[in-house]
Amino acid sequence: MSSLNLDDFTDLIERPDGGVRRDAEARRERQIVPPGSFGRLDDLGEWLAAAQGAVPVRPVDRPRVVLFAGDHGVARLGVSARPAGSAAELVREVLEGGRPVSVLARRLGVPVRVVDMALDCDPRALPAEVVRHRVRRGSGRIDVEDALTAEEAEAAFRAGVAVADEEADSGTDLVVLGDVSVGGTTVAAVLVAALCGTDASVVTGRGGLAIDDLVWMRKCAAVRDALRRARPVLGDQLRLLAAVGGADVAAMTGFLLQCAVRKTPVILDGVVAAACALVAQRIAFRAPDWWLAGHDSGEPGQAKALDRMALEPLLDHGVAVGEGAGGLLALPLVQAAAALAAELPEQPEQPEQPEHKGTAGPPEHTERADRPEPAEPAE
Repeated sequence: MSSLNLDDFTDLIERPDGGVRRDAEARRERQIVPPGSFGRLDDLGEWLAAAQGAVPVRPVDRPRVVLFAGDHGVARLGVSARPAGSAAELVREVLEGGRPVSVLARRLGVPVRVVDMALDCDPRALPAEVVRHRVRRGSGRIDVEDALTAEEAEAAFRAGVAVADEEADSGTDLVVLGDVSVGGTTVAAVLVAALCGTDASVVTGRGGLAIDDLVWMRKCAAVRDALRRARPVLGDQLRLLAAVGGADVAAMTGFLLQCAVRKTPVILDGVVAAACALVAQRIAFRAPDWWLAGHDSGEPGQAKALDRMALEPLLDHGVAVGEGAGGLLALPLVQAAAALAAELPEQPEQPEQPEHKGTAGPPEHTERADRPEPAEPAE
Protein backbone atom coordinates (compact mmCIF):
# COMPACT_ATOMS: atom_id res chain seq x y z
CA MET A 1 0.00 0.00 0.00
CA SER A 2 1.24 3.48 -0.87
CA SER A 3 2.41 5.78 1.93
CA LEU A 4 1.93 8.87 -0.26
CA ASN A 5 -0.94 11.02 1.01
CA LEU A 6 -1.63 13.93 -1.33
CA ASP A 7 -3.88 15.58 1.26
CA ASP A 8 -0.77 16.37 3.29
CA PHE A 9 0.14 19.09 0.81
CA THR A 10 -2.96 21.08 1.76
CA ASP A 11 -1.66 21.31 5.33
CA LEU A 12 1.99 21.85 4.39
CA ILE A 13 1.51 24.69 1.91
CA GLU A 14 1.09 28.17 3.35
CA ARG A 15 0.24 31.33 1.47
CA PRO A 16 2.97 33.95 0.94
CA ASP A 17 3.19 36.25 3.97
CA GLY A 18 0.31 38.74 3.80
CA GLY A 19 1.78 40.97 6.51
CA VAL A 20 5.06 41.27 4.61
CA ARG A 21 3.13 42.10 1.45
CA ARG A 22 1.35 44.95 3.24
CA ASP A 23 4.72 46.22 4.43
CA ALA A 24 6.01 46.07 0.86
CA GLU A 25 2.97 48.01 -0.35
CA ALA A 26 3.56 50.65 2.32
CA ARG A 27 7.20 50.93 1.29
CA ARG A 28 6.17 51.30 -2.33
CA GLU A 29 3.91 54.20 -1.40
CA ARG A 30 6.90 56.02 0.11
CA GLN A 31 9.15 55.68 -2.93
CA ILE A 32 9.93 58.62 -5.18
CA VAL A 33 7.88 57.32 -8.13
CA PRO A 34 4.13 57.17 -7.39
CA PRO A 35 2.56 53.73 -6.86
CA GLY A 36 1.14 52.29 -10.06
CA SER A 37 3.75 53.97 -12.25
CA PHE A 38 5.33 50.60 -13.06
CA GLY A 39 2.06 48.76 -13.66
CA ARG A 40 2.40 45.03 -12.97
CA LEU A 41 5.99 45.45 -11.81
CA ASP A 42 4.63 46.97 -8.59
CA ASP A 43 2.53 43.86 -7.99
CA LEU A 44 5.45 41.59 -8.88
CA GLY A 45 7.76 43.29 -6.40
CA GLU A 46 5.19 43.00 -3.63
CA TRP A 47 4.47 39.35 -4.52
CA LEU A 48 8.19 38.55 -4.37
CA ALA A 49 8.54 40.26 -1.00
CA ALA A 50 5.67 38.16 0.37
CA ALA A 51 7.15 34.97 -1.12
CA GLN A 52 10.57 35.74 0.39
CA GLY A 53 9.15 37.06 3.65
CA ALA A 54 11.43 40.09 3.37
CA VAL A 55 11.14 43.86 2.95
CA PRO A 56 12.93 45.20 1.02
CA VAL A 57 12.75 42.30 -1.40
CA ARG A 58 15.98 40.43 -2.07
CA PRO A 59 17.35 40.26 -5.63
CA VAL A 60 16.61 37.13 -7.66
CA ASP A 61 20.21 36.15 -8.28
CA ARG A 62 20.11 32.32 -8.21
CA PRO A 63 17.38 31.34 -10.67
CA ARG A 64 17.38 28.05 -12.53
CA VAL A 65 15.60 26.48 -15.49
CA VAL A 66 14.32 22.98 -14.72
CA LEU A 67 13.04 20.90 -17.65
CA PHE A 68 11.36 17.52 -17.21
CA ALA A 69 11.72 15.27 -20.25
CA GLY A 70 9.72 12.35 -21.60
CA ASP A 71 8.24 10.66 -24.65
CA HIS A 72 4.51 9.99 -24.80
CA GLY A 73 3.04 6.94 -26.50
CA VAL A 74 0.16 8.98 -27.91
CA ALA A 75 2.66 10.56 -30.31
CA ARG A 76 2.57 7.29 -32.27
CA LEU A 77 -0.86 8.39 -33.56
CA GLY A 78 0.77 11.18 -35.53
CA VAL A 79 -0.46 14.02 -33.32
CA SER A 80 2.83 15.91 -33.36
CA ALA A 81 5.02 17.48 -36.00
CA ARG A 82 7.93 15.57 -34.50
CA PRO A 83 8.29 11.79 -34.83
CA ALA A 84 7.34 9.69 -31.83
CA GLY A 85 10.19 8.89 -29.50
CA SER A 86 12.42 11.75 -30.62
CA ALA A 87 12.48 13.84 -27.42
CA ALA A 88 15.96 12.54 -26.58
CA GLU A 89 17.31 14.42 -29.61
CA LEU A 90 15.87 17.65 -28.21
CA VAL A 91 17.43 16.92 -24.83
CA ARG A 92 20.85 16.42 -26.39
CA GLU A 93 20.49 19.71 -28.25
CA VAL A 94 19.56 21.48 -25.01
CA LEU A 95 22.59 20.01 -23.27
CA GLU A 96 24.86 20.95 -26.18
CA GLY A 97 23.59 24.53 -26.16
CA GLY A 98 21.75 24.50 -29.48
CA ARG A 99 18.12 25.03 -28.44
CA PRO A 100 16.43 28.41 -27.90
CA VAL A 101 16.31 27.91 -24.13
CA SER A 102 20.06 27.22 -24.16
CA VAL A 103 20.78 30.46 -26.03
CA LEU A 104 18.61 32.54 -23.71
CA ALA A 105 20.00 30.86 -20.60
CA ARG A 106 23.57 31.62 -21.69
CA ARG A 107 22.67 35.25 -22.33
CA LEU A 108 20.98 35.60 -18.93
CA GLY A 109 23.54 33.53 -17.02
CA VAL A 110 20.97 30.98 -15.84
CA PRO A 111 21.86 27.29 -15.47
CA VAL A 112 19.60 24.72 -17.13
CA ARG A 113 18.80 21.37 -15.55
CA VAL A 114 17.21 18.55 -17.56
CA VAL A 115 15.53 15.66 -15.73
CA ASP A 116 14.78 12.54 -17.80
CA MET A 117 11.62 10.86 -16.55
CA ALA A 118 10.55 8.75 -19.55
CA LEU A 119 12.66 9.33 -22.65
CA ASP A 120 12.44 6.57 -25.24
CA CYS A 121 16.16 5.96 -25.54
CA ASP A 122 18.97 3.99 -23.96
CA PRO A 123 19.78 5.79 -20.69
CA ARG A 124 23.49 5.34 -21.42
CA ALA A 125 23.11 7.84 -24.26
CA LEU A 126 22.69 10.70 -21.78
CA PRO A 127 24.67 11.94 -18.78
CA ALA A 128 24.08 10.10 -15.51
CA GLU A 129 22.81 13.24 -13.72
CA VAL A 130 20.10 13.61 -16.39
CA VAL A 131 18.77 10.02 -16.26
CA ARG A 132 19.08 9.18 -12.55
CA HIS A 133 15.38 9.88 -11.84
CA ARG A 134 14.02 8.00 -14.87
CA VAL A 135 10.92 5.92 -14.15
CA ARG A 136 10.42 4.10 -17.44
CA ARG A 137 11.20 4.23 -21.14
CA GLY A 138 8.34 6.17 -22.73
CA SER A 139 4.79 6.48 -21.44
CA GLY A 140 1.75 4.47 -22.54
CA ARG A 141 -0.67 5.46 -25.32
CA ILE A 142 -3.31 7.25 -23.28
CA ASP A 143 -6.16 6.86 -25.77
CA VAL A 144 -6.22 3.08 -25.20
CA GLU A 145 -4.07 2.36 -22.13
CA ASP A 146 -2.71 3.94 -18.98
CA ALA A 147 0.35 6.09 -19.32
CA LEU A 148 1.85 4.60 -16.14
CA THR A 149 1.18 1.97 -13.55
CA ALA A 150 0.13 3.22 -10.13
CA GLU A 151 3.62 2.45 -8.80
CA GLU A 152 5.29 4.33 -11.65
CA ALA A 153 3.02 7.35 -11.16
CA GLU A 154 3.93 7.50 -7.48
CA ALA A 155 7.63 7.06 -8.24
CA ALA A 156 7.52 9.89 -10.79
CA PHE A 157 5.62 12.15 -8.40
CA ARG A 158 8.13 11.46 -5.63
CA ALA A 159 10.99 12.16 -8.04
CA GLY A 160 9.53 15.60 -8.74
CA VAL A 161 9.31 16.26 -5.00
CA ALA A 162 12.94 15.19 -4.61
CA VAL A 163 14.10 17.50 -7.42
CA ALA A 164 12.27 20.43 -5.79
CA ASP A 165 14.03 19.67 -2.50
CA GLU A 166 17.39 19.47 -4.26
CA GLU A 167 16.84 22.89 -5.84
CA ALA A 168 15.68 24.50 -2.59
CA ASP A 169 18.58 22.98 -0.64
CA SER A 170 21.11 24.23 -3.21
CA GLY A 171 19.91 27.83 -2.83
CA THR A 172 17.84 28.22 -5.99
CA ASP A 173 15.62 31.25 -5.36
CA LEU A 174 13.32 30.98 -8.40
CA VAL A 175 12.62 28.24 -10.95
CA VAL A 176 11.55 28.50 -14.58
CA LEU A 177 9.66 25.25 -15.17
CA GLY A 178 9.25 23.66 -18.58
CA ASP A 179 9.21 20.36 -20.43
CA VAL A 180 11.05 18.63 -23.25
CA SER A 181 8.62 16.13 -24.74
CA VAL A 182 6.98 14.76 -27.85
CA GLY A 183 3.23 14.30 -27.45
CA GLY A 184 3.21 16.39 -24.27
CA THR A 185 0.76 19.01 -25.51
CA THR A 186 -1.77 16.25 -26.29
CA VAL A 187 -1.49 14.93 -22.73
CA ALA A 188 -1.81 18.48 -21.40
CA ALA A 189 -4.99 19.03 -23.45
CA VAL A 190 -6.54 15.90 -21.95
CA LEU A 191 -5.77 16.98 -18.39
CA VAL A 192 -7.09 20.51 -18.92
CA ALA A 193 -10.25 19.30 -20.66
CA ALA A 194 -10.91 16.75 -17.92
CA LEU A 195 -10.35 19.17 -15.03
CA CYS A 196 -12.23 22.06 -16.65
CA GLY A 197 -15.09 19.98 -18.05
CA THR A 198 -14.62 21.07 -21.67
CA ASP A 199 -14.60 19.29 -25.04
CA ALA A 200 -11.46 18.19 -26.83
CA SER A 201 -11.66 20.81 -29.60
CA VAL A 202 -11.80 23.67 -27.05
CA VAL A 203 -8.38 22.91 -25.55
CA THR A 204 -6.50 21.25 -28.41
CA GLY A 205 -3.90 23.51 -30.00
CA ARG A 206 -1.38 23.08 -32.78
CA GLY A 207 1.79 22.72 -30.74
CA GLY A 208 5.10 24.48 -31.13
CA LEU A 209 5.56 23.54 -34.81
CA ALA A 210 2.05 24.51 -35.95
CA ILE A 211 0.61 21.19 -37.16
CA ASP A 212 -1.73 21.17 -40.16
CA ASP A 213 -5.48 20.57 -40.08
CA LEU A 214 -5.25 16.81 -40.62
CA VAL A 215 -2.82 16.34 -37.74
CA TRP A 216 -4.94 18.64 -35.57
CA MET A 217 -8.00 16.47 -36.21
CA ARG A 218 -6.06 13.34 -35.25
CA LYS A 219 -4.93 15.14 -32.11
CA CYS A 220 -8.52 16.11 -31.23
CA ALA A 221 -9.62 12.49 -31.69
CA ALA A 222 -6.83 11.28 -29.40
CA VAL A 223 -7.78 13.84 -26.75
CA ARG A 224 -11.45 12.82 -27.03
CA ASP A 225 -10.66 9.13 -26.60
CA ALA A 226 -8.33 9.79 -23.68
CA LEU A 227 -10.97 11.97 -22.03
CA ARG A 228 -13.28 8.95 -21.80
CA ARG A 229 -10.59 7.22 -19.79
CA ALA A 230 -9.86 10.27 -17.63
CA ARG A 231 -13.35 11.12 -16.40
CA PRO A 232 -13.88 8.06 -14.17
CA VAL A 233 -10.71 8.86 -12.14
CA LEU A 234 -11.10 12.63 -11.77
CA GLY A 235 -11.49 12.35 -8.01
CA ASP A 236 -8.02 10.81 -7.55
CA GLN A 237 -5.26 13.00 -8.95
CA LEU A 238 -2.54 10.34 -8.77
CA ARG A 239 -4.76 7.86 -10.65
CA LEU A 240 -5.51 10.61 -13.18
CA LEU A 241 -1.78 11.14 -13.77
CA ALA A 242 -1.31 7.39 -14.18
CA ALA A 243 -4.23 7.06 -16.59
CA VAL A 244 -3.71 10.00 -18.94
CA GLY A 245 -0.53 11.75 -17.80
CA GLY A 246 3.01 10.54 -18.07
CA ALA A 247 6.14 10.25 -15.95
CA ASP A 248 7.31 13.77 -16.79
CA VAL A 249 3.85 15.21 -16.09
CA ALA A 250 3.55 13.40 -12.75
CA ALA A 251 7.03 14.58 -11.77
CA MET A 252 6.23 18.20 -12.69
CA THR A 253 3.09 18.05 -10.55
CA GLY A 254 5.04 16.80 -7.55
CA PHE A 255 7.74 19.37 -8.23
CA LEU A 256 5.26 22.26 -8.24
CA LEU A 257 3.66 21.18 -4.99
CA GLN A 258 6.97 20.72 -3.19
CA CYS A 259 8.23 24.09 -4.46
CA ALA A 260 5.17 25.62 -2.79
CA VAL A 261 5.96 23.71 0.40
CA ARG A 262 9.56 24.98 0.28
CA LYS A 263 8.41 28.52 -0.59
CA THR A 264 10.30 28.54 -3.89
CA PRO A 265 8.64 30.75 -6.54
CA VAL A 266 8.08 29.18 -9.96
CA ILE A 267 7.55 30.71 -13.41
CA LEU A 268 5.40 28.37 -15.52
CA ASP A 269 6.41 28.06 -19.17
CA GLY A 270 3.79 26.60 -21.50
CA VAL A 271 0.72 24.42 -21.73
CA VAL A 272 2.32 21.32 -20.18
CA ALA A 273 3.46 23.24 -17.10
CA ALA A 274 0.03 24.89 -16.89
CA ALA A 275 -1.73 21.51 -17.04
CA CYS A 276 0.49 20.13 -14.27
CA ALA A 277 -0.23 23.26 -12.22
CA LEU A 278 -3.95 22.67 -12.67
CA VAL A 279 -3.61 19.12 -11.33
CA ALA A 280 -1.52 20.45 -8.43
CA GLN A 281 -4.17 23.05 -7.65
CA ARG A 282 -6.72 20.25 -7.28
CA ILE A 283 -4.42 18.68 -4.68
CA ALA A 284 -3.62 21.87 -2.72
CA PHE A 285 -5.67 24.98 -3.43
CA ARG A 286 -3.08 27.42 -1.99
CA ALA A 287 -0.26 26.18 -4.23
CA PRO A 288 -0.89 28.59 -7.18
CA ASP A 289 -0.03 31.53 -4.89
CA TRP A 290 3.62 30.53 -5.41
CA TRP A 291 3.53 30.48 -9.22
CA LEU A 292 3.69 33.02 -12.04
CA ALA A 293 2.55 32.45 -15.61
CA GLY A 294 5.53 33.44 -17.71
CA HIS A 295 3.89 33.97 -21.07
CA ASP A 296 0.96 33.21 -23.34
CA SER A 297 2.04 30.46 -25.73
CA GLY A 298 -1.11 30.67 -27.83
CA GLU A 299 -2.23 27.16 -26.80
CA PRO A 300 -5.95 27.21 -25.90
CA GLY A 301 -5.38 24.62 -23.18
CA GLN A 302 -2.88 26.90 -21.48
CA ALA A 303 -5.29 29.84 -21.58
CA LYS A 304 -8.06 27.68 -20.09
CA ALA A 305 -5.83 26.37 -17.29
CA LEU A 306 -4.43 29.79 -16.37
CA ASP A 307 -7.89 31.30 -16.32
CA ARG A 308 -9.07 28.56 -13.96
CA MET A 309 -6.14 29.34 -11.62
CA ALA A 310 -6.54 33.14 -11.99
CA LEU A 311 -2.97 33.48 -13.30
CA GLU A 312 -2.31 36.19 -15.87
CA PRO A 313 0.67 35.75 -18.23
CA LEU A 314 3.46 38.29 -17.83
CA LEU A 315 4.28 38.33 -21.56
CA ASP A 316 2.30 37.86 -24.75
CA HIS A 317 4.79 37.51 -27.60
CA GLY A 318 3.37 34.36 -29.21
CA VAL A 319 6.42 32.25 -28.28
CA ALA A 320 5.33 28.65 -28.92
CA VAL A 321 8.66 26.84 -28.98
CA GLY A 322 8.29 25.40 -25.46
CA GLU A 323 11.22 23.93 -23.51
CA GLY A 324 11.17 26.79 -21.02
CA ALA A 325 12.09 29.50 -23.53
CA GLY A 326 8.97 31.64 -23.06
CA GLY A 327 9.11 31.37 -19.30
CA LEU A 328 12.78 32.33 -19.32
CA LEU A 329 11.96 35.48 -21.30
CA ALA A 330 9.82 36.61 -18.35
CA LEU A 331 12.66 36.23 -15.85
CA PRO A 332 14.28 39.65 -16.49
CA LEU A 333 10.91 41.27 -15.85
CA VAL A 334 10.71 39.60 -12.44
CA GLN A 335 14.29 40.58 -11.66
CA ALA A 336 13.57 44.17 -12.69
CA ALA A 337 10.57 44.25 -10.37
CA ALA A 338 12.75 43.06 -7.49
CA ALA A 339 15.41 45.69 -8.22
CA LEU A 340 12.93 48.56 -8.40
CA ALA A 341 11.16 47.48 -5.23
CA ALA A 342 14.44 47.20 -3.31
CA GLU A 343 16.59 50.00 -4.71
CA LEU A 344 14.29 52.85 -5.64
CA PRO A 345 14.80 55.57 -2.99
CA GLU A 346 12.06 56.66 -0.67
CA GLN A 347 10.84 60.23 -0.61
CA PRO A 348 12.62 62.41 1.95
CA GLU A 349 10.56 63.23 5.00
CA GLN A 350 9.00 66.65 4.83
CA PRO A 351 9.89 69.01 7.70
CA GLU A 352 7.02 69.91 9.98
CA GLN A 353 5.31 73.14 8.98
CA PRO A 354 4.56 75.80 11.64
CA GLU A 355 0.93 76.39 12.46
CA HIS A 356 -0.81 78.75 10.10
CA LYS A 357 -1.51 82.06 11.87
CA GLY A 358 -3.17 83.92 9.05
CA THR A 359 -2.16 87.26 7.49
CA ALA A 360 -1.53 90.38 9.52
CA GLY A 361 -4.44 92.81 9.66
CA PRO A 362 -5.47 95.93 11.57
CA PRO A 363 -5.34 95.44 15.33
CA GLU A 364 -8.57 94.65 16.96
CA HIS A 365 -10.15 97.43 19.16
CA THR A 366 -9.45 96.67 22.78
CA GLU A 367 -10.12 98.53 25.93
CA ARG A 368 -6.94 99.79 27.54
CA ALA A 369 -6.74 101.15 31.10
CA ASP A 370 -3.99 103.64 30.23
CA ARG A 371 -5.71 105.08 27.20
CA PRO A 372 -6.51 108.82 27.88
CA GLU A 373 -10.15 109.74 27.95
CA PRO A 374 -11.23 112.31 25.36
CA ALA A 375 -11.62 115.85 26.79
CA GLU A 376 -15.14 117.08 27.49
CA PRO A 377 -16.25 119.90 25.15
CA ALA A 378 -16.30 123.42 26.71
CA GLU A 379 -19.68 124.95 27.51
